[in-house]
Amino acid sequence: MQKITTYLWFDDQAEQAATFYTSLFPGSSILDVRRQGADQTVLMVDFELAGQRFLALNGGPRFTFTEAVSLYVDCESQDEVDELWAKLTEGGEESRCGWLKDRWGLSWQIIPRRLEELLTHPDPDTAQRAMKAMLDMGKIDVSALEAAAGQVT
Repeated sequence: MQKITTYLWFDDQAEQAATFYTSLFPGSSILDVRRQGADQTVLMVDFELAGQRFLALNGGPRFTFTEAVSLYVDCESQDEVDELWAKLTEGGEESRCGWLKDRWGLSWQIIPRRLEELLTHPDPDTAQRAMKAMLDMGKIDVSALEAAAGQVT
């Protein structure tokens, strides 16, 4: 069992969010749905995304998500970035530097591995050019990053 689990507070859409999130990542699933009351209202949803366990609570509108906490997704390719970006921004909003908010207001960072490689490049000028290019982007574009950094593969 995972020692530390991310706990997400939703108004009343925990099950819908968990169902959506598990549809995005292979090997993900809803593990348990806890219901309460005579009408069997969903209280909590226990789910797993790509091997990481989460708990989603229908806790009411008192608390909402902020950018202070985000889910960072390590993407292998531009195709993965594009697919996740399109699905997660549907009903949500785009932000800067690979960040977005989904339709429930949860912040995500959709980051291609190539960005990290360029930002940590041994040549500081290459890394700086990549950083400058990234700061002007919403969704990260690997080709544009490589071109700006002078590191086209």
